[in-house]
Amino acid sequence: MEQFPGMNSGKTVLAQILAGLSSEEFARCARRYPMARSTPALSAYDHFAILVFAQLTYRESLRDLEACLQARRHALYHSGIRGRMKRCNLAYANQRRDARLFADVASVLMRRAQRLYADTPTELGLDGDLWAIDATLVDLSLALFSWARWQGTQAAVKLNVMLAVASELPTFCTLVEGRRHDVNFLDDVPLHPGDYYVLDRGYVDWARLDRLHGAGAFFVVRAKSNLRFRVVTSRPVEKVTGLRCDQTIRLISDAGRRSYPALLRRVRYVDPESGQRLVLLSNHFTLPALTLAQIYRRRWEIELFFRWIKQHLRLRGFFSTTPKGVAVQVWTALCAFLLVAIAKREWGLPDSLHKILQVISISALEKVPLPELLADSEHIEDECDASNQLLLNGF
Repeated sequence: MEQFPGMNSGKTVLAQILAGLSSEEFARCARRYPMARSTPALSAYDHFAILVFAQLTYRESLRDLEACLQARRHALYHSGIRGRMKRCNLAYANQRRDARLFADVASVLMRRAQRLYADTPTELGLDGDLWAIDATLVDLSLALFSWARWQGTQAAVKLNVMLAVASELPTFCTLVEGRRHDVNFLDDVPLHPGDYYVLDRGYVDWARLDRLHGAGAFFVVRAKSNLRFRVVTSRPVEKVTGLRCDQTIRLISDAGRRSYPALLRRVRYVDPESGQRLVLLSNHFTLPALTLAQIYRRRWEIELFFRWIKQHLRLRGFFSTTPKGVAVQVWTALCAFLLVAIAKREWGLPDSLHKILQVISISALEKVPLPELLADSEHIEDECDASNQLLLNGF
């Protein structure tokens, strides 16, 4: 039988997933953020592993989590969990442990996932990597999370993400209060000369876009309707492709000229499928205009990512009402997603992330190699299909 990284019949499925993060890497992160009071009953790693388990198995509450793990206490050791799983211990850790620990762990996993998926083609034939930048609100109840009020009667925290479009994996994230404007994320984003950044019109800030331009990076951003500009040159386009114009422009507003003095490229495009009209701005002047439109269409990958994590991870019900507790749960949700993505690539699993997550959710504490577990699920599915077919033929 072919051997896979981390494949050990003595380990549970949960332990095989957690093997995507080495104990040394986690220990380095934990040393940066020690707790004020030692908690030997529930170590930082136990806390992390239990919350990842909660994400993978859709636990609804701390009581639910405690009952589930206490019923399978014999499997906890083989899952890498050594502490005492009690509701009070976990509640204390959620309130007191520094959420930056889990943010750092997520950063480690993002870097590892990016290395594993580095050979994924971009499809557009670009000479640099393509990144999509956007933010999503994680909705909260104002009655329970009054500290997270952001407008009217709504409460939320905001997850900012820089997504590698080719691999569809996050590579840089921040978690901030809901009322903080999206565009501030551009101050923190790592810039890589020669790479491409695709953004929605909420990120149109001339000073920040000038920073991207000055760093040698390229951007494609949707223009706002009140854009004031003067056309410098205009190039012919093939309107059958959906293009309407391809221009070189200069900003004429005082704020625009002062913050972004360089020339811009303006491309107007009508999507032949949806009929949506787009006006795009870029600082790249040699790519075909249609390629710039295709780059912007790939921004949809980040919307799909947000939809996926909200549908399949625990980002609707929270185990704690404190700011630290909410942040810890959001970061561990992201870590769970990345650990599954790492396992998929390391073991060469052909199944989708959704299917892998579904199988893990009912088998997390089983001592079965993950590839074998997924192979068995395919075999059972085929048998069920054959049985139904025979039954129908009998009628």
